[in-house]
Amino acid sequence: MSGPLFPRWTNTVSRLSAAALLAVPAIGIGGLMAYVRSPYVTNQQMPVEQPIEFDHRHHAGDEQIDCRYCHWTVEKAPSAGIPSTTVCMSCHAQVWNKSPYLTEVRKAFFSDQPIPWVRVHNLPDFVYFNHSIHVNKGVGCATCHGRIDQMGAVEQHAPLTMAWCLDCHRNPEPNLRPAEFITSMTWSPPADKAEAAALGKKLKEEYDVHSRTSCSTCHR
Repeated sequence: MSGPLFPRWTNTVSRLSAAALLAVPAIGIGGLMAYVRSPYVTNQQMPVEQPIEFDHRHHAGDEQIDCRYCHWTVEKAPSAGIPSTTVCMSCHAQVWNKSPYLTEVRKAFFSDQPIPWVRVHNLPDFVYFNHSIHVNKGVGCATCHGRIDQMGAVEQHAPLTMAWCLDCHRNPEPNLRPAEFITSMTWSPPADKAEAAALGKKLKEEYDVHSRTSCSTCHR
């Protein structure tokens, strides 16, 4: 009599082949999901070269200049606003008015041309975001932008993914702060979890904040 049609070791091969057929797609999908959430795609902590070396550590940190001095539309418009050269020169007409670092600022001011800043936080065109509603409802600048006062050149702090936004929209209380600390870079909720939860609940009621998870909230 002849031997078996398939040797015994082919059983192992078939098992490994079946496992690979299941594992490879799972690993591929998992790897793709990890990739699209990585800084390579979200642009987190990626350096952005600007036309002028503007150091937020000095302005927002050392000098304690309030965010709203330069980004003056943040409380009343969808955009936070890009400071005009007039805002820059309101200080630098007197301070460092001959510094070579400010040559391009002076050129833009006297030629009445905007400084071509490069956008750092850039949401897709199909996403609607309104700065004013977030600021007026108790979401601080540092919540989304991080510690700007510690950045020489501004980098994207948060992933700005749909999942990241929805986490806050589903449960906004941990991200709310008193209005007087909206632009503070150093404010933090109480260390005691019960106190922090109570403060979040109080602010949610005070600001009349509701969970927003419908598609039309961000996609209009």
